[in-house]
Amino acid sequence: MSEVRRARVAPIVVLVVAALMGGMLWVLASGDGGDDAEAGIIDSHLLDRAAPEVRSSLLDGGSFELSRRKGSWVVLNFFNSTCVPCRAEHPELVKFVEQQASLGPLGAEFYTVVQIGDDLDEVRRFFDERGGDWPVLTDENGEVFVDFGVAQVPETFIIDPNGVVRVRWAGVIDAVTLAQLVQQLRNATGL
Repeated sequence: MSEVRRARVAPIVVLVVAALMGGMLWVLASGDGGDDAEAGIIDSHLLDRAAPEVRSSLLDGGSFELSRRKGSWVVLNFFNSTCVPCRAEHPELVKFVEQQASLGPLGAEFYTVVQIGDDLDEVRRFFDERGGDWPVLTDENGEVFVDFGVAQVPETFIIDPNGVVRVRWAGVIDAVTLAQLVQQLRNATGL
């Protein structure tokens, strides 16, 4: 290839490589690399089985044990503060929690599980700026993610009052769908 031709092709190659790298970074930052059309209920080895034991510190300094939540419907949402779908989903989760709170003791309890490696100061800032007044679990060693088989965020699990996993939802979920799932499970189980 001549020097002149190389000089003309080089900027094009640089642009193509930059575009590919930018696309890869966007996919990584988006969390799951999929689109919202792929969101929905997915299979899990945990369905209709007792939820794994969860013991974790909370972002506010307290502690959390899932086994102490028996008697209540529990929703666990797996999250990372830099995940684009998680950020898009967050206002819907705020609506869901407000709706469930209006039901009093019949409302589901809601918890966020923060992905290992997420900067906890960024997580605090995220909740301060975007709202969300619910307990946030800091899965510092990644055990909760592993025990639930979560590889991509966001993911949401619904656990019945007996501690049994009833739903695993992968991807973004909206407030209406989440509330409907909880109510359908209540009706189906009588719990």
